[in-house]
Amino acid sequence: MGRGPGLLAAASLALDYILNVAVAIAAGVGAVVSALPALLPWTLPLCLAMLVLLTLVNLRGVRSTSTILLFPTYLFVGCLLTTIAVGVVRAIGADWHPSPVAPSARVTEATMPVSAWLLVRAFANGSTAMTGIEAVSNGVPIFRVPSVLGARRTLTAITAILITLLLGVAVLCSIYETTATPPGEPGYQSVLSQIVGAVSGRGFFYHLTMAAVVSILALSANTSFADFPRICRLLALDSHLPESFAHRGRRLVFSHGIVVLALMAGLLLVVFEGITDRLNPLFAIGALASFTLSQVGMVQHWRRRPNERAARRSVLMNATGALATGVTLVVVTIAKLGEGAWLSIVLILGLRGIFVRVRRHYDMLDREVALAGPIDLRPLPTPHVVVPIRRWDRAAQRALQLATTLSNDVSVLQVLTSERRQDDLSAHWRDLTETPAARPDVPAPRLVVLTSEYRELFAPILDFVLRIQDEDPTRDVAVVVPQMIPTHWSSAWIDNPSATLLKPLLLFLGGPRVVVISTPWHVGETGGPLHVSELGTRLFASRGR
Repeated sequence: MGRGPGLLAAASLALDYILNVAVAIAAGVGAVVSALPALLPWTLPLCLAMLVLLTLVNLRGVRSTSTILLFPTYLFVGCLLTTIAVGVVRAIGADWHPSPVAPSARVTEATMPVSAWLLVRAFANGSTAMTGIEAVSNGVPIFRVPSVLGARRTLTAITAILITLLLGVAVLCSIYETTATPPGEPGYQSVLSQIVGAVSGRGFFYHLTMAAVVSILALSANTSFADFPRICRLLALDSHLPESFAHRGRRLVFSHGIVVLALMAGLLLVVFEGITDRLNPLFAIGALASFTLSQVGMVQHWRRRPNERAARRSVLMNATGALATGVTLVVVTIAKLGEGAWLSIVLILGLRGIFVRVRRHYDMLDREVALAGPIDLRPLPTPHVVVPIRRWDRAAQRALQLATTLSNDVSVLQVLTSERRQDDLSAHWRDLTETPAARPDVPAPRLVVLTSEYRELFAPILDFVLRIQDEDPTRDVAVVVPQMIPTHWSSAWIDNPSATLLKPLLLFLGGPRVVVISTPWHVGETGGPLHVSELGTRLFASRGR
């Protein structure tokens, strides 16, 4: 179908996975506060804590994640099927009017008649529950061989279980006259909590079932942590996302995709305060849009292969799927537009815009850095070297020694403020540098002392560098920045604030001919620079290897 629809499908599916994390965690915490009402005020912190835990687990690269998910999945399905079976049996024995073991919210009188619009909204809400099964088709490559057969069996089982549970819950809601309660307010109880309590009371089985609900809802977010980074990887391979999304981290997981997913899901949880009902209207748009686009894409696929076996039957099947999901998408969008579905549309278009913008950026970079022909090895003019220093110390001496090896045109720049006038090197500069350098082959570096009236440090340095660059545009300006390397990383913000801030300022504002060089001085060193072999030995010694 082309790049445009493809990016639209990618944006829709990416948003679907982000919302899946937020909705699954919010629903899981909703089950927790249903069983433990005292935790209701802590809904959002519990959601964020669960998100952090899932993120850390996935960043660690847990092996055999599917095996870990098996027990909660079977427990969840088994508990709900048992609840439905026991509830129906009790209803039959009580002539379809059983008394609930634990009281639940009672159905009140209807406030509006059943209308076409009410049915449309009910259809839209039910369609939301049918999303999520796309994870099977997205994960076909990771099934065991024969992967297609395994995926078909899995999808069939998921569909059958989903239909059974939805019908069972609907029947029990009618039999026990259970209704929804306002989420996020005192007395909130999820529908599943009310049904299980009405059928079995608030004993061991109730808490076991609610624990299964919490675990399966929380762990269902793991689907997104597995599939969202894969989408990001595919986009990155086509230059629609930064290249880092295509590479695995130390734990052989796509760390950048996991972190971005966690941040965006966390933002949604904060904005919607971890309430499931506020997130649900956004949920189905992305999934249904990707469903529709994938089915239309398959129609195009088979139309280009009319001579293949079963092509006509496949076209008919995929066209039917595209029509069904397309109509559902339109219905859901219209029904939920006022409840927040418009935000999903904005987010999908925004994500697609980001993908397009990143690709344009990479295309521009390719044009800018493209090189035709062999390298030009003619020597460049020697640069004008600038060494900004605060005072005369070992770090400044180290930087100046390196600067004199790069060029004979070296300027040492010292910026003085009202608080640091005592550090002025003008009176001692001849003794410090000119006398030791009094040889024909070693010209003495010049000292330039600037006074900053408003105690600015970076602006005078940047102005000086730009002025030198403008005086001779044919030469590079190399700025050698002395930098203290502390004995421990926790002291970096104490020892290096000026150097750490100065380097990016020079790189971004200094112009195309400014080169920035760091000369590190390791705190505690009394000799010259470390050789590579000695540095490696110290690094391994510091790690205890």
